[in-house]
Amino acid sequence: MSTKSFNAFAMAQAQFDRIAELLELDQGTRDLLRQPLREYHFSLPVRMDDGRVRVFRGYRVQHNDARGPGKGGIRFHPQETVDTVRALAMWMTWKCALVNVPLGGSKGGVVCAPHDLSQREQEALCRAWVRAVARDVGPVLDVPAPDVMTNGQHMLWMLDEFEHIHGGKYPGFITGKPVAMGGSLGRTEATGYGVVFMLREALKELQLRPQDTQASVQGFGNVAQHAIELYHQIGGRVTAVSCWDHGAQRAVCFRKKSGIDLPELRGIADRFGTIDPQKAGKLGYELLPGDAWIEQDVDILIPAALEHAITDDNAGKISRRVRLIAEGANGPTTPEGDHILRERGIFVIPDFLANAGGVTCSYFEQVQSNTNFYWTKDEVLGKLDLAMTSAFIDVSQTAHQRKLPMRDAAHIIAIGRVAQACHDRGWV
Repeated sequence: MSTKSFNAFAMAQAQFDRIAELLELDQGTRDLLRQPLREYHFSLPVRMDDGRVRVFRGYRVQHNDARGPGKGGIRFHPQETVDTVRALAMWMTWKCALVNVPLGGSKGGVVCAPHDLSQREQEALCRAWVRAVARDVGPVLDVPAPDVMTNGQHMLWMLDEFEHIHGGKYPGFITGKPVAMGGSLGRTEATGYGVVFMLREALKELQLRPQDTQASVQGFGNVAQHAIELYHQIGGRVTAVSCWDHGAQRAVCFRKKSGIDLPELRGIADRFGTIDPQKAGKLGYELLPGDAWIEQDVDILIPAALEHAITDDNAGKISRRVRLIAEGANGPTTPEGDHILRERGIFVIPDFLANAGGVTCSYFEQVQSNTNFYWTKDEVLGKLDLAMTSAFIDVSQTAHQRKLPMRDAAHIIAIGRVAQACHDRGWV
């Protein structure tokens, strides 16, 4: 697969096919699991502030719900495609199974650039998305959540529209809500903190102390910011951060060899995680090309932006010092890039293990909303740490026993659990 013809769904299917061989799955199970059970495509007409009507394209893909209701975020992105949504839905199925929560995998998306939409236009788009799919989602069917360039406010608009349509209060319909409106304490931090919980366990395996390590991060959204926050708390030092500059339509890498100041960068970033290059330059940050994050002389790389970040084109540029990669993003490493990382002996915490903190905490929020009983932040983060640490141990033990990379071991556990659920239900 060349990088020019990259297709996230083809990559997800190729990953599945390889593990299906290792598990010796029957053909019926393979045919069922390599395609979504259901998918919805819809046009979303929105009246813009200038009075004209603009039609957006929206999607909801439900990959598999054998283990429970679908679960998965909704992305607002100008380059969204249905194949990306299909891949993300499949990866959500494996992710939920890997951390052993009783949920299936779904994903949604709208092709749009929220930077260019007013708050009123974003609200109208959120409500239009819910109206298009309201009969096919819900607390016991399919539970959405925030994802790239969506947030708690978007979720609350969607919840309000869903409740208006169905004539009741259904806080368990959606997660990632503001805490005051049925959201869970700790949900904002969960994905980024989960990445560092996994990082902490991997460093133990590699016999490295966090305080002796440095990291470079791709992305400065919610996941990246909270991963950096907790990584700093356990003693590590981030020296470079790369993020998208919406105004210039390019990525920029911000480097400070003595270590970035997280509150400082947060203070000059917008709500989408775009750091102001001019202000950063005045604060002493070097401004490098956006892909320079992968070339930094550090111990740890954390891709926490979009898919297709580490490929056969750039994996060879990774410093010989790098020992560990924690995939905060979904699908950041292509199969060709992964092959290079294996040859280099780099320890990779695969995406659907590393970033499973988000869906685990979303499950906690769903449980709390459905029971109308809420936990403290310490309770949530404590349960999250326990769940993710247990998942890491399962994957690590399987990897050692079967002499497999962590990614393969994680896939074997997750796909095996979903296949068993499909068999138990009599689907195959």
